[in-house]
Amino acid sequence: MSAAVQTIEIDAPVETVYAVIVDYGRYPEFLPEIENAEVVQRDGDTVDVQFSLNLIKRLTYTLRLVGEPDRGVSWTLVEGMFQTNDGGWNLEALDGGRTRATYRIEVAVGVFVPGSITKRLVGSTLPTTLAAFKARAEEAHAAG
Repeated sequence: MSAAVQTIEIDAPVETVYAVIVDYGRYPEFLPEIENAEVVQRDGDTVDVQFSLNLIKRLTYTLRLVGEPDRGVSWTLVEGMFQTNDGGWNLEALDGGRTRATYRIEVAVGVFVPGSITKRLVGSTLPTTLAAFKARAEEAHAAG
């Protein structure tokens, strides 16, 4: 099992950052490894989303994401090629309308998924993913 935690500061208020995080269907617009993100079920702030990624190998899996407006999002694996895919975002308001966003992920792959995919999901792509969320939130904030 691989796990990682990373924090980034974003020049946008918590509300804007949260709105970007929970706009799951738009992830393919700014996260290049995500080919598709489809909401398959919604019950208030609990959403099941099927993701298709292309990281060395094409992966399709469904996560149950539970949002706490303006505080963060947590997720657990519903189905897919992983044994475990748990994680979340914790959002903290900072002075000046900024946000500290902490992202955590814990992944264990199944027997048919190369370990190199876990390393990419948890390690090498994590800084790029956080930078993409930061850019998207800051653009949304600037657009008002």
